[in-house]
Parts: sequence; C-alpha cells; structure tokens
Amino acid sequence: MADLEVGDPAPQFDLPRDGGGSLSLAASAGKPVVLYFYPQDDTTSCTQEAISFSQLKPEFEKAGAVVIGLSPDSAKKHDKFKSKYDLTIDLAADEERKVIEAYHLWGEKSMYGRKYMGVERATFLIGRDGRIARIWRKVRVKGHAEAVLEAVREL
Repeated sequence: MADLEVGDPAPQFDLPRDGGGSLSLAASAGKPVVLYFYPQDDTTSCTQEAISFSQLKPEFEKAGAVVIGLSPDSAKKHDKFKSKYDLTIDLAADEERKVIEAYHLWGEKSMYGRKYMGVERATFLIGRDGRIARIWRKVRVKGHAEAVLEAVREL
C-alpha cells in the first residue's frame, strides 16, 4: 500500500483518550488538526515533543487548530504521562495500532544494530476539509512543534 500524500483524505479514527472518553477526527471537522504520532510515553524524545506541543497549545488554539498526540500506549499510561509532565495536549491510545497502520507508520526500525517493529515519529497537518495539508516524516523533535505551528498559520 502506498504512503499517504498531501491532498489525500486523512484516515478517520475514534480512539480512547487520556482522562476517559474518546478522540475522533470527525469531532474536529472544520478545524485544522495536528496529528502527531510518537513511539512511547515517558521516553526522552517523546517527552520533549509532548512538552513542546503543550507549551505552544495556546498558539495552536489561537490559530484555530487542535493538537492530538497518538501512540500505541494505553489511555491509563497517557494519564500518568500527562500528570507527570503537566501536559495539556490531548493524547489518543491506539493499542491495536489500527490508526498507526492506516497512516503507514508501523514498520521496522533499528537501534544499536538491533532491528524491531515500531512507530515512525511523524506529524500530519489535516486541513479544515479533512485532507492532509502537510506531512513531516522521521521527525527530529527540536524545533518541530514551532515548524508545525508556522504551517498551521499558513493554512
């Protein structure tokens, strides 16, 4: 299956979320959505990324956008993660990896010569029309949230 591209309709989702309830793309219809995928709660890079998006949340809201972090961790683990670092962004739990796979972000990774399956760190900016407006793959955390905010402002 081919990777998603700019202009493609964003795959829909409805997933459990931190704090109970669920998060869906449909609930944010008509607003830009920053959907960022990360491998695991409470790891160095994932924590830095979540803190960066949380710090900029008021700016994203001012630009009319919703920010959702998504990983294969459970909603309960997301609750602990949010509490530990005072995160303000919404976190979706994709324990079965259905959304991660729909966005083509589950694959082979390598660290210190060891190969394993995991989530590719990536961010999708979904426009008000529900189509993918921008994609960042193999994200480097430093400065990423700021770059995404600029792209939201340009929509």
